[in-house]
Amino acid sequence: MHMHPTSAEDSILEVDACQMASQLLNCLQPQRWPIPLDRLPAGTALVGGAVRDALLNRLQDYPDLDMVVPANALEHARKLSEEFGGACVVLDEDRDMARLVIGGWTVDFARQDGDNLWSDLMRRDYRINAIALTLKGEPKLLDPSGGLKDLRDGQITAIHEQNLLDDPLRLLRALRLMSELSMTIDENTLKLISRHRGHLPNAAPERIQAELLKLVQASNADEAISLLHSLQLVAPWCCEQPPKSFNAKLLTEEEQEFALPLARLTELLTDQGVIDLRFSRKQIQRCMRLRSWWKRDQEQSVETLEEQERLKLHQELEKDLPAFTLAWPLRRQTQWLDRWRDDEDTLFHPCSPLNGTTLQAELGLRPGPQLGRLIHHLCLERAFGRILSKNDAIQSARAWMNEPL
Repeated sequence: MHMHPTSAEDSILEVDACQMASQLLNCLQPQRWPIPLDRLPAGTALVGGAVRDALLNRLQDYPDLDMVVPANALEHARKLSEEFGGACVVLDEDRDMARLVIGGWTVDFARQDGDNLWSDLMRRDYRINAIALTLKGEPKLLDPSGGLKDLRDGQITAIHEQNLLDDPLRLLRALRLMSELSMTIDENTLKLISRHRGHLPNAAPERIQAELLKLVQASNADEAISLLHSLQLVAPWCCEQPPKSFNAKLLTEEEQEFALPLARLTELLTDQGVIDLRFSRKQIQRCMRLRSWWKRDQEQSVETLEEQERLKLHQELEKDLPAFTLAWPLRRQTQWLDRWRDDEDTLFHPCSPLNGTTLQAELGLRPGPQLGRLIHHLCLERAFGRILSKNDAIQSARAWMNEPL
């Protein structure tokens, strides 16, 4: 997803305070929103990440829009869904929160927490997330806690200690924001996070998982992960050894986006940790396989493995091979990456030269374990250069069939 680059020269934070609200609204391009401004409920204000990111000039093309309304958020969301389409999802009926998903946008509606918007903002997690932009009439910025100053200073500061305890996930969110925004965390806030780290397991595992996935994908992830480990914030799910940093300079930007988050996550969490935090089955398998092969390589260089095991490595780690090489010396990493980038390399991209349908037609085989073993045999022969053509493959298959059991 495209994100506008941060620039000190054209940052809204540098303009005159009187002009800041109107420039912020202009940057947010409300004419692109799926709900016109004049159809939003009276008293609606935009809060949270979209306001923060627009002020930092790092707004995504389709930012999540968090709207606070004085009352009846669910009712308003349902009516807007009926009028403009999209799906209305109830997030929390008791707290009067709903989500409207429409045309690539996500718009959340929540009833203000407290008697007014000021009170709502002061109950949030960090100052940089407690800035609101009113959307009716002349736009105004509301910043009761000093979030604008923190944005200018590149600092993350908790509003109140109790706010962190009200939702323990907020303890982890500071580290995620640090990784995404390349900011520092206020010293007193760090003390609060350390003091209350034991409360994090009270948050839902799926929410912790979502924060960690965002953290490991961010540009400042390595520094944030190091701090995360020293604070012992995710100790119940964390590996004992401090996570190592990875040398990714040989990887393309696209390769880094795929390989680094996996390597960081595997280095940070134990196998049981990714299970307990309810990562997807695919993500759990990727982490477990990568960790297993890292361990094998430490015990015995994978370059010295027997053919069957070497083939197994490339079958299991084919797409994730760049992540596997990240901890290696550059020379060794270069050799493997060069081969992996060659789509014609039969070992680094193993597959059988003949599929099951062809083998059944050529050899009169039926589906079953024998066919599976034959396909594996042909894959191995091709991977190590002993099959170069379809004829070679058929001859190899016939020879294998004639071998005594």
